[in-house]
Amino acid sequence: MKRAGYANHFSLGLISGTACLGMLIPPSLLMVVWGILTDISIGHLFLAGIVPGIVLAGLMMLYIAVVSVLRPSVVAHGLAHRQAGVSEEQSLVRRPPPSSRDLWLSGVGLIAIVVGALGGIWAGLFTPTEGAGIGALFALTVGILKGMRRQEIVDAVLTVGRVAVPLMILVFAAQLYSRTLAMSGVGNQIQSLILSAELGLGLTILFMVLIWLILGMFIDSISVMLLTVPIFWPIAQAMGIDPLAFAMIGILTVEAGLLSPPFGLVVFAVKSVVPDREVTTGHIFWGALPFMLLLLVVSVLIYFFPPLANWLPSWM
Repeated sequence: MKRAGYANHFSLGLISGTACLGMLIPPSLLMVVWGILTDISIGHLFLAGIVPGIVLAGLMMLYIAVVSVLRPSVVAHGLAHRQAGVSEEQSLVRRPPPSSRDLWLSGVGLIAIVVGALGGIWAGLFTPTEGAGIGALFALTVGILKGMRRQEIVDAVLTVGRVAVPLMILVFAAQLYSRTLAMSGVGNQIQSLILSAELGLGLTILFMVLIWLILGMFIDSISVMLLTVPIFWPIAQAMGIDPLAFAMIGILTVEAGLLSPPFGLVVFAVKSVVPDREVTTGHIFWGALPFMLLLLVVSVLIYFFPPLANWLPSWM
């Protein structure tokens, strides 16, 4: 995008903002964690994220189109090579196109993974854990057909282990945390305090959203959910909000917190991999701000129109 002439704040804000979109489109790790913490069907959560995900993607595309029309310099193509510091000859270098066999294997493999894993979960043929195993089996099969060998397979398994084990420890600790809250009565006291304030559904949800946004500035999404969902979930149930709509509002808000200044973790993650020292975190925050607002807009839409989240699951 730099070589094509896009402004730094716009392109890096786009990368940061659309990264959060991935947590709404299934399969989503945050939905799996939310389902474990609340005993909601993970398959239903996956379905609940599809329509809000499409709406959010549409709003993002609309924003990009409006910027392209109103501020063409942000997406200009003039002086692209000099801005990127790349010569005309270097810019013309392209990797050789993939073979038709690789394209066919990739396409068929992707469809098999999606249909086999998600389709089986949605159809009730197997659990999310079994669906993950089916997806991993299909992915391994495609990898072997495309040339993976023993050492590469071992490396892939070790990489998965390094990612999965810390997550499983977090989930295990969250279960202990939830049980401790229940047994000590602290969670019940917090819930009673909030309910006794009689703020009403709207102000109570707004209070939760503010807590999620503040925590999202400092810690990662899963940790925010592990800390807050065991307390907020019973309150939402007591106040009668649709469980799937509440889940989508929570996930969207937590993700918005990761883009909000001054400590949005996604922005700092993007900054850490950008080699250009002239790009500051302020540039990325400025570019990511519209995408953070769009996440909150979709949350508001779901609050006022819950069928955005529960329409598809209602067919299952």
